[in-house]
Amino acid sequence: MAICLGFDYGVKKIGVSVGDTETHIANALTTVKAVNQKTGWDEISQLIETWQPTKMIVGISHQEDGSDNEVTPRMLRFSRQLEGRYQCAVELFDEALTTFEAKQILFDELQLSADKLWKLQDQVAAQLILQSWLNHQQQESKACK
Repeated sequence: MAICLGFDYGVKKIGVSVGDTETHIANALTTVKAVNQKTGWDEISQLIETWQPTKMIVGISHQEDGSDNEVTPRMLRFSRQLEGRYQCAVELFDEALTTFEAKQILFDELQLSADKLWKLQDQVAAQLILQSWLNHQQQESKACK
């Protein structure tokens, strides 16, 4: 069984989720706030120490035509920093519309207030990213059998 952390990178907040390759279930974990656009590495270090992941999945976004958007270079930099700091494999995974989907789940389905939505949307987006990655891994392993 491999423990994985999922990340929904944002300039102000980074959503974090946790899951594993045995149950193939991802759960929202927390939101790490960036202060003055500086990543909360101390909090991320605590999460790494607690969960001891063997892989980290970072959501990556692009324009509809596949080209980089304004945040893509920052996402790539964050991914490289994660891998370099923690010596743990990092994989990029398409995050198309995960924040939008997270807002829909939290607001439309759970009817959370705007304040709670703001606090939770990034970690739910990270959960959606990691869950999609886990589903993809499960489908690939079945196809290989």
